[in-house]
Amino acid sequence: MHRPTPVNIELALDPNRYFISKTDTKGIITSVNEYFMKIAGYTREELIGKPHSIIRHPDMPKIIYKILWDKIQSGQNIAAICKNLAKDGKYYWVVTDFEINKDPNTGEIIEYTAYRRAPSRETIETVIPIYKELIEAEKIGGMEASEKHLQRILKNMGMSYDDFINNELKKSGLADAFKGAMKSAWGKFFGK
Repeated sequence: MHRPTPVNIELALDPNRYFISKTDTKGIITSVNEYFMKIAGYTREELIGKPHSIIRHPDMPKIIYKILWDKIQSGQNIAAICKNLAKDGKYYWVVTDFEINKDPNTGEIIEYTAYRRAPSRETIETVIPIYKELIEAEKIGGMEASEKHLQRILKNMGMSYDDFINNELKKSGLADAFKGAMKSAWGKFFGK
């Protein structure tokens, strides 16, 4: 898969709009809304059937994605602050929250719906130095070193990862934005 070369230009996001995507349990994109396509710069055809990592920015520590996938694969919701990469190499920051969709008969996870919105500048400025430290730890000692470093950072803050993210959601004014609005946004964009 061809990955764009990152350029140091941040895309401006509408703080009132949601990016929405669905993936299967392997992270392959099955649905996206118009705003997702507009900001990411890909057509629906370029996204459907591709791994969601198509928008992963190299400035994102791998440990954040490991935490994210471990949680949602175990059926637990999680929110994450992510720097994403558009097709033209520009970047954009989002807060992502997940809905875990299960088969009503078996209870087995069948897909994930990701809801994204723009975080506040304050939240972005909080995570940038943390993510830089995690990337540096990753370069030296791999993901295990990055994970240990993240645990030290969180211990020094006296928080769990979830507490940290929830605190950032509150600072961004998004603490309640993801609750009912997610399902409403999904229905608006996908007719459900």
